[in-house]
Amino acid sequence: MANEPRTTEAAMDVASLYREEVYTDRKVGTLRVLVPVKRDGGDDSARATVYTGEAQLMTNMGPLPISFDIAAKDLAEAVQKYAEAAKTGIEHTMRELQDLRRQQSSSLIVPPAGAAAALGAGGLGGGMPRGGGKIQMP
Repeated sequence: MANEPRTTEAAMDVASLYREEVYTDRKVGTLRVLVPVKRDGGDDSARATVYTGEAQLMTNMGPLPISFDIAAKDLAEAVQKYAEAAKTGIEHTMRELQDLRRQQSSSLIVPPAGAAAALGAGGLGGGMPRGGGKIQMP
């Protein structure tokens, strides 16, 4: 096992490097700007800059961080579009939470294979001797 090559390497892709800049108004939210860079750290104008907004949604379990992309050509446009992108990101997050709740509430507990035969044809406990069964929790 010690001689086997590792299949997962934590190698960075030198062709996909970005410099991260963070902007905030210290009131509403945060903008993360990912500026593409070349391997020497200089700006790479051949690739697009990525603008990502961050906000927090207060829930009864505490703050829920929300992250969303902002389609913009520069920082000023990203700041201008922040509110609408945040609204869309929050709506998307709320839909996902509702879907998770719906999936959780409709979960079925399936008995293990053979459980119906152990109950017998006459109903509950019909095929089991008195005091015999074991309770199994899923």
